Amino acid sequence: QVQLVESGGGSVQAGESLTLSCVASGNIPWENIMGWYRQAPGKQREMVATNSRDVTATITEYGDSVKGRFTISRDNTKNTLWLQMINVRPEDTAAYYCNIRFLNGDHWGQGTQVTVSS
Repeated sequence: QVQLVESGGGSVQAGESLTLSCVASGNIPWENIMGWYRQAPGKQREMVATNSRDVTATITEYGDSVKGRFTISRDNTKNTLWLQMINVRPEDTAAYYCNIRFLNGDHWGQGTQVTVSS
């Protein structure tokens, strides 16, 4: 049983910073992709950032709307994933979800709300 627990959401003003955390527990293989996704009311869920890990390398990817403002990182020893968000904008307002994918596994956290006011 794999579990993901997010934390760090909240209400901030535009231009401020916020860091989200996600702790993964359970039987998790080394090769996996962890990522952050978000969903605003009335919109489809979109990829924010992903961190893909295998035995040779770690690759990160970002959605176009967050490039240069958000940074994804992880602690391999603790299966913890972070999303550092700087210079946030009202359009970043959404529920943010942590995800982990690996062979035969695809799991989501319960989500954490981020609200950015102008």
